[in-house]
Amino acid sequence: MYYGVNDVLIFILGLIVGSFSNVCIYRIPRNKSIIYPASHCPKCRSNISPKDNIPLLSYILLKGRCRNCKSKISIQYPIVELLTGLIYLIIYLIYGLSVQSLIYIILSAALIIIAFIDLNEQIVPDVISLPGIVIGFILSFFVPYISFINSALGIVVGGGIILIIGLVGSVIFKKEVMGGGDVKLAAIIGAFLGLKYIVISLFLGFFLGALAGIFLILSKIKSREDMVPFGPFIVLGSMITLLWGEKIISWYLGF
Repeated sequence: MYYGVNDVLIFILGLIVGSFSNVCIYRIPRNKSIIYPASHCPKCRSNISPKDNIPLLSYILLKGRCRNCKSKISIQYPIVELLTGLIYLIIYLIYGLSVQSLIYIILSAALIIIAFIDLNEQIVPDVISLPGIVIGFILSFFVPYISFINSALGIVVGGGIILIIGLVGSVIFKKEVMGGGDVKLAAIIGAFLGLKYIVISLFLGFFLGALAGIFLILSKIKSREDMVPFGPFIVLGSMITLLWGEKIISWYLGF
């Protein structure tokens, strides 16, 4: 497949946004500003120079270590950058230069940030989720690909499914199985993608989460009593749906 200049630029944009997303992933749970101070090593606190802050490339050149104190840099940093770059590129290849692409690349960045914060800290930050629901619903009045009714149904049904499962699960297992953050996360996705896509997203999320849980238990990485954050699987399901939702629906109807 031939990739043009626009494809490369979109991928680079994704790398840059992914680099900023890493800042958000680290600082938001700690209630720190995502703007000030400048990027620095969390171990030795030395500022990271521009040449050492090039997405993906700097990690490779530094061999995954801080230039000053030689402490290891988390593999999460290049993973988030590369993942964001690839998702941006795929969105562009599917939806082209359009308002829908712009909205989806912003949404995908927010979802990646949420997924990694939930993975690390087991929280879905309200500072992203609550504005995200409102923004997604407001946008539905102005974009052609989703109606405000569909967006509203996505919010209610998406959040409602998780809420009901959480309530039933807490009664059966005598502990919290779904947090309020998961409810708001599903509502964000429903606001942006609508009723049909949020249902598919949650189905995929539950399916992938179950597979991961079985693997972790069988490999003895986790026990049955350990909590596994569900947010990353909701995000993964939504990203698969965002990119290939219509193909999944066509395959299912054909099947």
